[in-house]
Amino acid sequence: MKAKSKIIRADAVLTEIVRNGVLAVTEEMKINLMRTAYNMIIYEALDFTVGLYTAKGDTVSIGLGLPSFIRGMSNTIKEKIKHFGKNIGPGDILVTNDAYITGSHLHHFTFSIPIFFEGKLSGWSCCMAHWPDVGGVLGGVTTDIYSEGIQVPILKYQTAGVVNQDLVDIIRNNVRIPDRAMGDLRAQIIAVTTGERRFLELLHRYGQLPVLNAIDRIMDISEAKARAQTKAIPDGVYEAESFMDDDGVEIGKRIPIKVKIIKKGDRMTIDLTGVSPQVRGFYNSGPSTGISCAQVAYKCLTSATDYPINEGSFRALETIVPEGTVVSAVKPAAMRWWMTYPMTVIDSIFKAMYAAMPDKVIAGHHADLGLAMVNGISPKDGRFFLSSVGPSGGGWGAKFNEDGMSATVCMNDGDTHNNPIEQMEAKFPLMYLKHGLRQNSGGPGRFRGGLGTEQIIMARSSMNFNAQVDRMHCQPWGLEGGLSGMGNKVNLNQSGEIFDQFPNAKVLLKRLNKGDTFTLLTGGGGGFGPPVERDPERVKNDLRQGYICKESAKKIYKVAVLKAGSIDIKATNELRKNAKKK
Repeated sequence: MKAKSKIIRADAVLTEIVRNGVLAVTEEMKINLMRTAYNMIIYEALDFTVGLYTAKGDTVSIGLGLPSFIRGMSNTIKEKIKHFGKNIGPGDILVTNDAYITGSHLHHFTFSIPIFFEGKLSGWSCCMAHWPDVGGVLGGVTTDIYSEGIQVPILKYQTAGVVNQDLVDIIRNNVRIPDRAMGDLRAQIIAVTTGERRFLELLHRYGQLPVLNAIDRIMDISEAKARAQTKAIPDGVYEAESFMDDDGVEIGKRIPIKVKIIKKGDRMTIDLTGVSPQVRGFYNSGPSTGISCAQVAYKCLTSATDYPINEGSFRALETIVPEGTVVSAVKPAAMRWWMTYPMTVIDSIFKAMYAAMPDKVIAGHHADLGLAMVNGISPKDGRFFLSSVGPSGGGWGAKFNEDGMSATVCMNDGDTHNNPIEQMEAKFPLMYLKHGLRQNSGGPGRFRGGLGTEQIIMARSSMNFNAQVDRMHCQPWGLEGGLSGMGNKVNLNQSGEIFDQFPNAKVLLKRLNKGDTFTLLTGGGGGFGPPVERDPERVKNDLRQGYICKESAKKIYKVAVLKAGSIDIKATNELRKNAKKK
């Protein structure tokens, strides 16, 4: 009879060394990508994620970037394994931008290296990053994937160290600024080879089996932490709903977002069956994103401070994401603006969980990137330019004990930053006339929602302009008597004529001339608790900082402020007393 193999439990000291080691590896991957990328969307906005994975494709550590890639990268590696089977060897680099696998859009190229140690597949190094242009139409509405750019199925970019030049040439021939695309491609190769090299160093130093056992233990520890936090949540069924303004095709037709969370013992199920079916417009995303929505929300609720982010944190979570919704779309659904709806799905999960854990969730947030896209011919050098303006920070919802954050990028975009004004003005024919906080945008409450931003930008030459903004009408909701924050909005000023009544905040194709301006207004976060319970001194400070106006202080917060800026306590008490009677 064959003896059972002995399971070797990783030593606690080595486990901690490996835990910090994989974090260091993904951080170095991230830094090297940022240092070598050609486009600001990567090196400034940080629209990417890098990661290490097990031989089976399970997440070991990811370097944010975007939390919403958490499932997509792992699923992409697993699909590559499934596609090639045993036909994967040392020196191979695999690539795809298949939106229905990654879950996002064609702009996200994903490169992966299988890591071999002593002839055995021991892990994967992976990088998913945003390319500003992948061909396809510029602006307007797309209603299928075929009009959105080049589609690269799962292929080998490199086989046994030899680059597939035919593939490189095809990609190069399908983008408008090939030098920059090829620069970003090389930067991603640097990122994944960095991950491969550094992970191999760990294996050489401590041994393959001890390191892999340590990774297993790290995942077990993460699982235990998540289960303990899940168990502390009251059992029950929690539901919430919200909506998106429209899909850009059927203007004004709301897109329902309904979520259900079932909590029992140390397990949680997040059911997205009630989310809208996929739409004609380009706001769909693939099944990986539906799962990511659940995982991002679950990690925030149960193990937000547990690092590295790994597969163990999600073992107690079940996700139900039926095929064919706006977060699990099937071909040929348009995917260009994939990131918008998932923000509100996560927002709605928090809204549902307010009933179970009011001290752990926030009110609604602005839930949009607040992006505009511009393109044209640069007067500086006569070359074609293409750029995003943003991402724009907005207001986050208040908590039960503190105000929401202001001017912060939406929650499932993690470390994403806005592009610096100085670089935008230096590289593109744009001039920023204003970039500041948007007064009164934060939802009033005992604790106020964070403020959105206001950007006014002037075109210094003729250009095309697009804005695909949502959540203008589904304003960030308040909790426990808190009021909603302002919604997102877009304005144009063309030849002195102001257009500020776009019914859905979407401007899908406009021609701007030199001197025309556009304004991006992001929403504020919802408030928490009744506004009349806000500390008058906080109201006074909000007024002094310009966060609110004097009229709001009196009408909404019921605080009487004297001309000198001090509070009339007697008048304030009377205002609040009368308000409670109503």
